[in-house]
This record gives sequence, C-alpha cells and structure tokens, in this order.
Amino acid sequence: MEAEQLLPIIASVASFIVAVGIAAWVIRQKPGTKEMLAISESVREGSSAFLRREMKIIVPVSIGISVIIGYFIGFSNGIAFAVGATLSAVSGIIALKITVKTAVRSANATESGLGKTFLVAFRGGATVGLAIPAMALLAMALLYYAFPDPITIAGVGIGASLIALFMRIGGGIYTKAADMGADLVGKVEANIPEDDPRNPATIADNVGDNVGDAAGMGSDVYESYIVTILASILIAALIGITDYLLYPILIGAAGMIASIVGVAMVRGNSKTTDVMSPLNQAFYVSAGIAVALNYVITTGVLGTTPASLALFGTTVIGVVLVPVIQKITNHYTSYTHGPVKEIAKSAEWGYASLILMGIIQGMKSTGPFIIALIVAIIISFTVSASAAPDPGDALLYGIFGTSLTAVAMLSLAGIVLSIDAFGPIADNAGGIVEMTKMSEERRKVTDKIDAVGNTTKAVTKGFAIASAGLAALAMIQAFQFEASEIFHVAFNYTLTSPTVIIGLLIGGLLPFIITGQLISGVSRAAFRMVDEVRGQFKADPGILEGTSKPDYARCVDIATVASLKELWKTAVIAVAAPIILGVLLGPTAVAGLLVGAVVTGIVLAYHLANTGGAWDNAKKLVEMEGQKGSEEHKVSIVGDVIGDPYKDTAGPALNTVIKLLNTIAIVFVSTFVAVLQLPSL
Repeated sequence: MEAEQLLPIIASVASFIVAVGIAAWVIRQKPGTKEMLAISESVREGSSAFLRREMKIIVPVSIGISVIIGYFIGFSNGIAFAVGATLSAVSGIIALKITVKTAVRSANATESGLGKTFLVAFRGGATVGLAIPAMALLAMALLYYAFPDPITIAGVGIGASLIALFMRIGGGIYTKAADMGADLVGKVEANIPEDDPRNPATIADNVGDNVGDAAGMGSDVYESYIVTILASILIAALIGITDYLLYPILIGAAGMIASIVGVAMVRGNSKTTDVMSPLNQAFYVSAGIAVALNYVITTGVLGTTPASLALFGTTVIGVVLVPVIQKITNHYTSYTHGPVKEIAKSAEWGYASLILMGIIQGMKSTGPFIIALIVAIIISFTVSASAAPDPGDALLYGIFGTSLTAVAMLSLAGIVLSIDAFGPIADNAGGIVEMTKMSEERRKVTDKIDAVGNTTKAVTKGFAIASAGLAALAMIQAFQFEASEIFHVAFNYTLTSPTVIIGLLIGGLLPFIITGQLISGVSRAAFRMVDEVRGQFKADPGILEGTSKPDYARCVDIATVASLKELWKTAVIAVAAPIILGVLLGPTAVAGLLVGAVVTGIVLAYHLANTGGAWDNAKKLVEMEGQKGSEEHKVSIVGDVIGDPYKDTAGPALNTVIKLLNTIAIVFVSTFVAVLQLPSL
C-alpha cells in the first residue's frame, strides 16, 4: 500500500484515539448526586428501549435488502450496502450513548459555572464529532481499496442513507411528540416550568433529545460524509480521470486531521462568558489547517499542473462555504440577531403574529443561502472546467470540481459535528437541573449553552443540506453516464420532453409530500402524548401538587410505539419513486425527478430548519428576559411547538431523502426499461 493510501487510515485511527481519550476525560468527571444519576438512568433506559425496538425493525430489513442488492446488482454492492447501513446505525448508537453519559456530568458541572459546564458538554460532543466522520472515512477508504471501481460500491450510499433516514424519522417523531406533549400540557395548560418533574412527559422529552438530536444527527452526518465522497469518486471514474480517484478520500483525511487540532484547542474556564467565541475560533483554525493540508496533498499527489491547482481551488471554496452558511444561519436563528428578536417581539400581538413572523424570517433566510450555493457552484465549476486538459472535457471537469467543493465541506464534519453535538447534551443537562430542583443560577447556565446549541444545530443542518445539494449535482451526472452506457440515451432537458417535465414535477412534489407526511406523523404521536399527560393530571391531582409521582414510563412507551409506526412511509416513497418512474418512463424521467427533488428539497429543508430554530430561540429570548409564565411566553411556546417538527423531523429528513433518491437511481439504473414510451414534441 502506497503512502498516500495510508493517510486516510492513519487520520481515521488518530481521530478514534483522540475521541477515546476525550471520552475517558468526560467519564472521569463527577456525575453528581444519586437523584441526578437516577434521572440519567431513566433517560438511558428509555433511549436504549427505543433503539432496541427500532433495531428489531431495521436489522432484518437491512439484511434482506443487502441480499437482494448482492444477488441482483452485484456482490460488492451488497457488501457495501451492509457496511453503509451497519455503520450508520453504529453512528447513531455512539452519539446516543455519549450524550447520555455527558449530560448528567454537564448538569453537575453547573456548580462550577458556565466555563466548566460548556467544556464538559463540548468534549462529550467532540467524542461524537471525531468518531463518526472517522468511521465514514475509514469505511470509504477500505471499500475503495477492496473494490477500486466506485460503481461497484455505490450500495454503500443506499445503506448509509436508508438507515440515516430511519434514524432521523424514528428519532425525530419520537422527540417532537414528547416535546410537544410536555410543552402544550405542562407549560401552557398547567403553567409549570420546562422539565418540571411533575410533568409525566419530561423523561420522554429528554429521551427524545438523545434519539432525535444525537442519534439522528450522528447517522445523518455519517451518511452525508459517505455519499459526498462516493459522488466525487463516482464522477471521477465515469469521466475517466482515474488518477484522481483517491483525491476526494485524501481531502477527507486532511479535514479529519484539521478537526482534531480544532477540537483540542477548545477551552472553558471561570472567565468564560461567551461560549460561541471558542467554538468559532476552533472552526477557523480547523479551516485554515484544512486548506494548508489540501494544498500539500494536491501538489504532492497530483503535482502543480493547472488542472491540479484548479481542483485545489475548488476545495478552498468548499471550506469557505462552511462559515458563510454558519453566518447566514446564525443571523436568522440566534437570539442575538434581529430576526429572532423580531419574532420574540411579535409575541406581544398574539399567536398569529408570532407564527407569521417566524415563517417570514425562515423564508427570507433561504435567499442568502441559495445565493451562497450558486456562487460556490459557479466559481468551482468555472475554475475546474477552465483547467481541463481537453476543452471537450470542460463540462466533466467542472462537475468534478463542484463535487470536490462538497467533499471539502464535509471534510470538516469532525469539528462541525463536535460543535453541534454539545447542543442535545446541554438540553439534557438543563432537564436534569430542573428536575432535581437546583438553583435558578445553575439553570441559567444550561439555558445559555442550550440557546447556543439551538443555533449550532441549525448550522449543522444547513451544512448537511448544502452538501446534499452539491453532492446531488455529481450524483445526477453519474446517473446520466450510467444510463447512457446501458440504454444509449441522449439526455434532453428541454421542455419539449414530456418525460422530463413529468420527472421534474414528481421530483419537485416529493419533498412537500414527505414534509406533510412527517409533520402529520409528529402530530398523531403528539396527540397521544397530550391525552396521556392530561389523563394523568386528571386521574391524580397529587401529581401537580407534588405529592404523587407521574408515570414516566407510560409516556416513554407511547412515544416509542407512535414513532415506530411512522417509520416506513417516507422510506417507501424515497425508495419506490425513482424505481417505479424509471421502469415506467425510463432514465430520462428519473433524471428529471432527481433535479426536481434537489431544487425544491434543499430550499424547503433550509426553510424548515431555520424557521424552527428561530421560533425555539425566540422562546428562549422571552424566557431570558424574565417573562416566564406571561402571555407572551405562552405565545412563544406555541411557536416553538410548531417549529419542533419543522427543524428536528421534516427539515433534516429532506437532505437524506435527496441523497437516497440519487443513490437508488444509480444502483438500480439497469432496471429502468421505460415500459411506457411517450413521444417527444
């Protein structure tokens, strides 16, 4: 094995070692009182019970699909699917386990102030942030070394995307059903604080933070990493630039090393007052190191030709795009900026005003986001296309350059996920502080890092959505190459082709259908939770008086059963749509579907993520201004409740759906026989 082939393995192993070291430091921190540990254990048991039930569904399905793909599509693709699916599930489990362990220690650290609490929470998140991308990088490197033709391992993308979708849907519906039940009955109707131990849904709510925000985001980022690198090496192989096949994996290794350094420099002490500042500093250091390493790798492996330097330029664009998205998302979701302040202010005029203002700001946020993507695509495409050795290959080099921009973005997943993952830890820590009746000062500490966590979670969602859009461009191009070779199809994207129009319309419709389906799933599960909480309050008045203990386990069970009932619907649509359309109308219609889904999907996903995040932080702002229990507070809670399925269920699922549609199309392209032949106009 050559030196450059060892680099991804070395980077992955180093990331694992650092993650284990940080995890050991977190575990050594004091977990707190027996009461705190009892609550943590209840959350752990509820989270584990949910995962066990979910895995009983996911594992047999995954084995069955792996066998089908292996038999009909190819042995290597069956193996790749199994690897992608298994590690996607493992990513979610790792994120969940670490979050539970860290949350109780973060709650106990509030005694030492903001700096120590932040450091414990961040290092717990950093364990997740370093371990999960390392798994993805190692998996892609070893699969590529074992099966050098990328089309023979495209199944890894289906496995990663399908399981990530299951984790996102199941966890997302669980967490928001519990959250809505806890908020609507507890905070609005009973007027008791968030995470009050008298609320029967509060344990289920804390479990939901783990299975949704932690496990769901872990598998989501893993899947994004896998599919983005897969898209880049696929397009390199299909256009014949085999010398560049390893390059995307090496870019991932550079970002991994940079993320390790960024994580190591984050500190928190008694003087810490702004937790966002050390997070930003860590990211900028990681970004700078990534750019430097990318240059060294590019010139060392590809030389200093105009083509190689142009490709290096596209990786710089990808690194720069991350803070641009962070700034845009932060502006529209942070309580320190105008949009969220406007939403909080609108609570004075009632529910309708707050809801409308949230939707308005969420829609506005999509403009700068899409402009940033367009600029990145134009620059990366132009730079790489202009350096193509043969002018006839300019289009292909341009597409490859754009795919590298996405790879460079995802190469920083280690530091980005570390910054994100401390959010659910802070949320859980706040719940433990509230339930054990600690001082208001200690609750303010967790509220402050929780509010920052809401913003960083929104940033990570924007990060994943942008990577989905950029990766999809390469995947669509790869799909067209495969279809052209198999069916000798000349793709025609003019409006004179009815199959393209049909594909575009269906693809554009799918994100809206799936969003409606997911939000209605949350609503159905939440209604059951609301009825249960109301029923417990009515049956035993002593619960609100504090003389009786609510039945937490019943609420956990309701959320688990309700969420798993909804697991299949979205996955079936995402898997079946390209296959059915391809069989009926052929690959041209499927290409239209992929384009339509990308165009509407990324805009809708970003709108949902930012609108929900803004409503959540508007509520936090109202609370920080000392208005808990006021009419404005009740209004802001309703906005937060509506935003929950937006930002934590539907929005995050859409970027996974986009990538799943593309990988399904590529792997099953040979079945797209066009039973119905529509004449072109």
